[in-house]
Amino acid sequence: MSIDWQPIGLSLALATVTTVLLFLLAVPLAWWLANLRWRGKPLIEAVLGLPLVLPPSVLGFYLLLAFSPRQGLGAWLEGTIGLRLVFSFEGLVVASVIAGLPFMLRPVQAGFEALPASLAEAAYTLGKSRLRTLVSVLLPNLRPALLAGTVLSFAHTLGEFGVVLMIGGNIPGVTRVASIALYNEVEALNYPLAHVYAGVLVAISFTVLLIVHLSQRHSSSRARGC
Repeated sequence: MSIDWQPIGLSLALATVTTVLLFLLAVPLAWWLANLRWRGKPLIEAVLGLPLVLPPSVLGFYLLLAFSPRQGLGAWLEGTIGLRLVFSFEGLVVASVIAGLPFMLRPVQAGFEALPASLAEAAYTLGKSRLRTLVSVLLPNLRPALLAGTVLSFAHTLGEFGVVLMIGGNIPGVTRVASIALYNEVEALNYPLAHVYAGVLVAISFTVLLIVHLSQRHSSSRARGC
């Protein structure tokens, strides 16, 4: 029995790239939502949170239609910049960012909303800009929320199946991630190899969580020492 490690590497690459992009996107978006005072705010939050409750196959189906090179956004992207999102790694990244947005957004927004308003006000009084206040004052106080969002986003992307299958299909070396490879082996009744893929995913997930808990314990110990 020989295992193809390419799907594992592809899953790790997809989860890493997606998590980085989600961090860059969700942090300013969460800050904006936390400070938004508008009656329609729940509507925006409901739209952004849809991937949490939608079946992945439903979300993947509509993204497949949107990314199709025959119409709409997909046709415009391919015709304008030559970017094809269907059955490509780039498409997996875009779809994973959309599907994983609430997993990063919700914890970070909750963290911003839990911070006392006086923290930002004091920074403004000292002459700090809004951007500098965000980077140097607010974000250092959001480490638990940022860590939670990062772990949730990484783990969700690592284990995603429905969306990546709809958008990427099952192309070896291009879109066949570990969850797809696991499904293929189960479908072929090759349970020993399916156990290997499943075990590797479990080991990666466990390692990520262990690092998070050790980091939190270390931070708590330092805080008590101060």
